[in-house]
Amino acid sequence: MNFQNPDISVLNEKQLYIFDMDGTIYLGNRVFLYAIRFIKNLRATGKRVLFFTNNASHSPEFYLQKLRRMGFEPSVEEIMTSGDVTAEFLLRHRKGKSVYLLGTQDLTENFARRGIPLLSGDEERADIVVTSFDTSLTYEKMNTVCRFVRGGAEYLSTHPDFNCPTENGPIPDSGAISAFVTASTGVVPTYFGKPYAQTVEMICEATGVSKQDMCIFGDRLYTDIAVGKRHGMTAVLVYSGETQPQDVENASEADRPDLVFDSLDDVDRAMFPA
Repeated sequence: MNFQNPDISVLNEKQLYIFDMDGTIYLGNRVFLYAIRFIKNLRATGKRVLFFTNNASHSPEFYLQKLRRMGFEPSVEEIMTSGDVTAEFLLRHRKGKSVYLLGTQDLTENFARRGIPLLSGDEERADIVVTSFDTSLTYEKMNTVCRFVRGGAEYLSTHPDFNCPTENGPIPDSGAISAFVTASTGVVPTYFGKPYAQTVEMICEATGVSKQDMCIFGDRLYTDIAVGKRHGMTAVLVYSGETQPQDVENASEADRPDLVFDSLDDVDRAMFPA
């Protein structure tokens, strides 16, 4: 049977509206114009907005400029990534520990700016290994990660997403990289980003909004929807990215979204009828 939405008036009661980015408000470099309209309507009624992406390959500044070019008009305080959550964990709970980071140049610079001591990979051992989405991935980097993990390094991953949606179809993401490491070493990383508790705690701390007053919009069941279902936020799925209707039908009752729409266009029309 098809998913039937309950009363959607619950959406009007929220204070903070959290948006996944890729697959939800845009796809690669293709902006969803209805998402701009929806967010403008939310702002016009005094609602708060937060853009959160598990994609840690770019810095918050990159996303700030991208969203501004697309027409979303965000402030820097409204943008957060799984890389930010991971870096904050390292600073608060692993301060001074040496870190080997497998990630893009943007993520490396983000960690370095925060004062996290990064290794080159030539060292004999590391205290911590962090892997992420890395479009400059090489076999040498993967071998270094596995060597450090086998040597006893604590293993962290910025986010569990297996694929990143693009205009030309999905490409391997952070979860696929960590699966490689796990297959080679037998070690499963501690994950950050959505759907994990550290992400929700950081959002609550940064915004001052309680979980029950938040809702999250996203296109993935195992990250966007799971973070809401596990931590008391209203979880809204859109079919504009990775998840298909059959995936919802196949999911257990506990893993299904609270509400489902084809896209944010339908959410906007439901909340702000002409």
